[in-house]
Amino acid sequence: MTLIERKLTSVDDLIDAGLVRIEDADALRQVGDRYAIALTPAIANAIDRAVSSDPIARQFVPSARELELHPRELADPIGDGVKSPVPGIVHRYADRVLLKIASVCPVYCRFCFRREMVGPANGESLSAADLAAALDYISTTPAIWEVILTGGDPFVLSPRRIRDVTEALSRIEHVKVLRWHTRVPVVDPARVTPELIDALRATGQTVFVGLHTNHSNELTSAARAAIARLVDAGIPLLSQTVLLKGINDSADTLEDLMRRLVELRIKPYYLHHGDLAPGTAHFRTTTAEGRRLMAELRRRLSGIALPTYVLDLPGAHGKVPVEHAAVFSENGAHVFTDRDGATHSYEDACAAPDAP
Repeated sequence: MTLIERKLTSVDDLIDAGLVRIEDADALRQVGDRYAIALTPAIANAIDRAVSSDPIARQFVPSARELELHPRELADPIGDGVKSPVPGIVHRYADRVLLKIASVCPVYCRFCFRREMVGPANGESLSAADLAAALDYISTTPAIWEVILTGGDPFVLSPRRIRDVTEALSRIEHVKVLRWHTRVPVVDPARVTPELIDALRATGQTVFVGLHTNHSNELTSAARAAIARLVDAGIPLLSQTVLLKGINDSADTLEDLMRRLVELRIKPYYLHHGDLAPGTAHFRTTTAEGRRLMAELRRRLSGIALPTYVLDLPGAHGKVPVEHAAVFSENGAHVFTDRDGATHSYEDACAAPDAP
């Protein structure tokens, strides 16, 4: 197989790379008209073309099933907009905010819960004026203890821009923790340079990196080396994983991933139930399936390898631990109790099973 050396950003690129069939092009172009497409060389070359259900391909190569909308899906499935006092800020929890400084990603996950908000059509990053307003909001809200930098993927920004944001946040005395959410160490590991690491560390605040990874096949030798560069520099890593039907919805797959992460000095943090993003029903499991998987993982794994299985409630009500949020059935739906004691009905919204 010829190695791919450039980013794939169109259906024609995917056809040329042998990742999609030419007869599927028309439907996939409709997908591309609505949702961004991008695979880095690192990800494209990690796909095993001999495996029809390759777990990396399923995450990043578009599918016509993304055109199928479930009636309960939402453009803003977790309610970012409801909790956004100024552009770029999401303030859902009292002591922490999201600062969405980038609008693009090196790759685009086909199940992304912000898929309606990210991509080149939305600009690369927060404007200078909006960033200034966001920093002003943080500086004038003393309850904010942690800033979670996200997007898009903030690691697509240059080390200079990352340093500028880090230094600006370091001047806000009540902010004690910076957490960067990214996929870059696994999807574009060459970006994890000494300059990037120095930019992350240009502060006296505690810095964490939250790594999004869903399958151990993503942990290539280059990814492992990039992760080691961060950890060896004294930056602790957490992981976030999305529970995805046909990709990692088995105890064996999740066990393997969580063990590998701990071996790489990454603490498994969250296992996310799939959000109600448009065109993603074929990726979602039921919450009952997720609970069964977590019960099996608890039987198999050390506590340091166990993530918390969470559902981000639609309507900006925040995350709830699926195993411990007083879940019960009520007329086919589930009722979850949020952190404030309020209850919310949630009904699984999965695609019909594939035809045999």
